[in-house]
Amino acid sequence: MMTSPLMAVLMLRDLGLAPWQYGLALGLPCLGGVLGSRLTPPLTRRFGQRRILLVSGVARTLWTILLPLAPSGAVGVFTIVAADFGLLFAAGVFNPSFTTYRMEATQDAFMSRVGISWSVSSKTCQAVFMIAGGLIADAAGVRGALVIAGALCTASALLLPWRKAHTATGGVPAPAGEAVPSQADAP
Repeated sequence: MMTSPLMAVLMLRDLGLAPWQYGLALGLPCLGGVLGSRLTPPLTRRFGQRRILLVSGVARTLWTILLPLAPSGAVGVFTIVAADFGLLFAAGVFNPSFTTYRMEATQDAFMSRVGISWSVSSKTCQAVFMIAGGLIADAAGVRGALVIAGALCTASALLLPWRKAHTATGGVPAPAGEAVPSQADAP
């Protein structure tokens, strides 16, 4: 989200795009997200959830590097549409896969807590990174801030779980107020 306000400044001020070109550059790539989310189930069945998470997690980061390279004119509009289409396609594959993974790894008793925590933390991070993007753009220019955002986004792929994790959900205490059957109650 750091790049969203920066892209508006780049496209409208620096590249001098017309409002219809700006709308096209924002709207057309959304089809990539829809296509990616529609292809997620067959891709997951064919390649497995872990592989899809890793490949699409890396793929969604690489496209941001193209954004500061966009020239003016029709080539710039094409570059932005192509980069955003690729990013949204990869995110359209990653997000449903990651949500499914998160739901499978979370016990039902904790599902609402995890969902709310995820929502609050992502909204907070978006605000912080948008502010940081504005400050960086003030110091390094819009294209410089986009290069830094692209580098940070690409580096974030290192945080993906490259090693196979063995998670155990057993032994997690139930939330207060819920009855937990004891071993004596078991048939």
